[in-house]
Amino acid sequence: MLKTILAARETLLLVAVLLLLLLVSSRFPAFIEIDNLVKVLTDTSPLIILALGQMLVIVTRCIDLSVAANLALTGMVVAMLNTAAPELPIVFTLLIAVSLGAVLGAINGLLVWRLAIPSIVVTLGTMTIFRGTIFLISDGQWINAHEMSEHFSQFPRGSVAGMPVLAWIAVLVTITAWIFIARTPTGRAFFAVGSNPHASVYTGIDVGRTQCIAFIISGALAGLTGYLWVARYAVAYVDIASGFELEVVAACVIGGIAIAGGQGSVVGVLLGAIFLGVVKNALPVVNISPFWQLAISGAAILIAVAFNSRSSQSRGRLILKEAEQST
Repeated sequence: MLKTILAARETLLLVAVLLLLLLVSSRFPAFIEIDNLVKVLTDTSPLIILALGQMLVIVTRCIDLSVAANLALTGMVVAMLNTAAPELPIVFTLLIAVSLGAVLGAINGLLVWRLAIPSIVVTLGTMTIFRGTIFLISDGQWINAHEMSEHFSQFPRGSVAGMPVLAWIAVLVTITAWIFIARTPTGRAFFAVGSNPHASVYTGIDVGRTQCIAFIISGALAGLTGYLWVARYAVAYVDIASGFELEVVAACVIGGIAIAGGQGSVVGVLLGAIFLGVVKNALPVVNISPFWQLAISGAAILIAVAFNSRSSQSRGRLILKEAEQST
């Protein structure tokens, strides 16, 4: 039953994306040309990476509102590091970004696990702390393109088989997330904790530890995105990606991730992010104010939550019905 519901959601999202592309291309045929679709995917890649990390947190009945602040702080740190050591190889920059992001995620996870503070409170607090830290270490100054080394800023823009490295990284993260969730005990534990944390304890799963791991992975992906974002746009400043955490949560909810935890899929999150990415890129093309993106995203979230709610109620009624029949 669950697989059927998820398949229906993914099919609906795919149809919505295709209809949106068809609608826009009816006025501007160039929008669906391969080069432009690759550009849309590249623009959406940071959202895809962050949403996949957020997915792991949400399915464990938590939420991470600090991902965009994590992104901004990590991006500023590696940008400052690059100005101090411009010859540092990219592989070390990537390791530093991922490691720092993971540490910031671990702070969230440990506070939720060890102190039992609600995740929304923890991550609202750390979001503010991370943003404040950016101002303290940078003194409010920007780091611009001319201050960055060429290999630092060109890495995510480089092309492999006709597609930018940034897009390939999003593809790699998506495949890795699918394998991790489908093939590893830890991946399956995330959904077990979200579905029934009390029953998970009796199966030997440490609920707090599992939630902490989810925050660490989310933080690591935010750190990775921090470098990619700063390098691609060749600028680092305090308010980078301000408010982007709401778009990340929207991609997850639209993609079928249940806020109550325990339900969702990698394909759904991918399609949810692509849906928002197409909307964002299509609105300027059809001469609609970008502010409508907020209204469209909000409406899509409400519809998605209503769909999730009705699906959950249907499963609940079915279970009760089967219990009545057995008695």
